[in-house]
Amino acid sequence: MRGYAAIGLDRPKDTANLGGALRAAQCYGASLVVMSGGRMGKYATDTMKAYRHLPCLEVADLWASVPFACEPVVVELTARAKPIFDFRHPHSAFYIFGPEDGSVRKEIVERAPHVISIPMTGCMNLAATVNVVLYDRLLKQQKAA
Repeated sequence: MRGYAAIGLDRPKDTANLGGALRAAQCYGASLVVMSGGRMGKYATDTMKAYRHLPCLEVADLWASVPFACEPVVVELTARAKPIFDFRHPHSAFYIFGPEDGSVRKEIVERAPHVISIPMTGCMNLAATVNVVLYDRLLKQQKAA
């Protein structure tokens, strides 16, 4: 399959979720993980040691790290968000997830061409959300092929 998925983590908080998000990125074949907020490192929940196998960057400005010709997709519970069920994933996507104790920064949500949500009661943690979005992408790519 052509194209790629990259992951952007906006100020993540919990190290267990960071490790789980890194592990999900590796499991589902993401090409890059970019994180803002100063918390990059090794995590016990990243049992596959994804940081050794895919590029992981720590940046001050998450938006400035969106790869060229890649479409930003913010995953957030907001009125603007489209349900993931009906979402057609871009060929090359930079999925942006917010912190467990807040939301993706407003200026990022406002600039993003795509904002999606996972309809549910309550909210999932960061690692679970990364898993669901990347699985949805993979499933829809497999169906299209």
